[in-house]
Amino acid sequence: MSNDSSHGIISFVYRPFEIIGDALERKLGVFSVVIISLSAMLGSGLFVLPALAMLDMGGPGIWLAYVVAALVVLPGAISKSELATAMPVSGGDYIYIERTFGPMFGTISGLGLWASFLLKAAFALIGFKAYLWVFEDLIGISINVEIAALALLVAIVGVNIMGVEKIKKVQAPIVTGAVGFLVIISIWAVLTMEMDWSRPTGPGAYGGGWEAVAGTAAFVFVSFSGVTKIAAIAEEIKRPSKNIPSGILLSLFISTLLYAGIAYIMMAAVDPASYVTASGAREDPIYVFANAVGGKIVGYIAAGLAVITMTSMALAGIMAASRYPFAMARDNLLPEALENVHSKFQTPHLAIVGTGLAMAVSILVLPVHDVAKLASGFQIMIFIIINLAVIVLRRASVAHSWYTPEWKSPLFPFFQIIGVIGGGTLVYLMGEEAIMGAIACCLLGLIIYFSYGKSRAHPTLTPWRTVRTEFTNQSQHEKEKRWLVFHACCDKSHPNHLTEREFVNAMRILTPHYDDFHLRNLFHEIDTNGNGIIDVDEFLSEFDTDILPPNATCAIKESE
Repeated sequence: MSNDSSHGIISFVYRPFEIIGDALERKLGVFSVVIISLSAMLGSGLFVLPALAMLDMGGPGIWLAYVVAALVVLPGAISKSELATAMPVSGGDYIYIERTFGPMFGTISGLGLWASFLLKAAFALIGFKAYLWVFEDLIGISINVEIAALALLVAIVGVNIMGVEKIKKVQAPIVTGAVGFLVIISIWAVLTMEMDWSRPTGPGAYGGGWEAVAGTAAFVFVSFSGVTKIAAIAEEIKRPSKNIPSGILLSLFISTLLYAGIAYIMMAAVDPASYVTASGAREDPIYVFANAVGGKIVGYIAAGLAVITMTSMALAGIMAASRYPFAMARDNLLPEALENVHSKFQTPHLAIVGTGLAMAVSILVLPVHDVAKLASGFQIMIFIIINLAVIVLRRASVAHSWYTPEWKSPLFPFFQIIGVIGGGTLVYLMGEEAIMGAIACCLLGLIIYFSYGKSRAHPTLTPWRTVRTEFTNQSQHEKEKRWLVFHACCDKSHPNHLTEREFVNAMRILTPHYDDFHLRNLFHEIDTNGNGIIDVDEFLSEFDTDILPPNATCAIKESE
């Protein structure tokens, strides 16, 4: 839009939500949606975290931490279900946040998502290291686990650059098979071992009480980060208004049962002291559990499945993480080199390499506990912003008419407020490491935005700006609202003027108490040259004159 100081709207771009790119075939049903979500979620949360969580809590009642984490995830899952049906396009959280809050918040969230996914992928490779020692004992050869993990990382980066996306298709059966194995081992333990069912709930099970439980819930939060991954493939889901929310909520319920149930049985079947060494918590708790239940052979099988599962998760994780800097570069928020696509493999190779280097630093420098905590902290931060996005979009939906979700969050805004408060509480209870990590991510995002992205990003009238001006500058809010309604009602073939029909549609939004007869008469009064159209200046100026029908200003106020 051109400068128009008379109306207080200067150099903004109207950018309604659009699905960019070729439409994908909708072929995924609710069962496929649940499987994809579970395959992205179940892995390191079971193979690595249980013993670390037990040490973090100070007792074997870790099943409750998984349940509490799921309850905090629930509002975010509900919010993302709504957002995904309003914006059924690949991209997920970054798209939702950037379109709601603008490029500055988009930069911060994009970096946070990138950090979260790469840390989760690094966490998977750390889990890979933890199970290698089992094969040292089996083959009698000493393995340098650091070099092995870095060598695997190099191979994974290479595979991602070559674009062998078919490997994603085997992730689901790999993780499903591994989790199925754990379920069988758990049932085997119940049937054959002497279980102490009171141990995970008895005295001392929850360590330091509710604060310990909440802090551990924050620590294991990363285990649920994949519950909403299906929002990123919304374009491929049949009947998204039904299958996206159903799939997200069903997968959250199933994953919570698996996490809490298997953790409970692990602690009831095996003495918790077996999961701890003199140097701290063991990072291979599933081997300890499987070995105790079925002997060494079963333990070896568990370790092998862990290695395969962690490798699969790391492969998918680096693929997902690298797409965030690639998408940000396309939005002019990061250097355009990250947008480059390999001439042969058609993959964002520089973004993949950069992500791999960051993962290598995480593996070499950060302890496994810190990696898990930072990954959880970033995920909680994103879930908080997602809940806020729904609140902002609902408030601004009159002016931003593109926001029309096919499925809406029940009890709005109860779940969103609970999600924000619950997420903030968990971050606080995680301690200074998570808080400092979140602050560092925000500061890095602000530095990159103000030093690079701000001068290149297109300024837009975002829903967040609309809500903000509503409370801080009512006059400006009214002008921007009318401007947005004008452009929302224009046909794409003539984006700078309204026909009579389009004018009536626009005025129905702004003055819903007036019938079409009065609005058509008003159109002809404004169209002084009789050419059958009015431009944006004519449309906006009508509100500054006495040409509106009686009490129209009052009607505008009431419509808000």
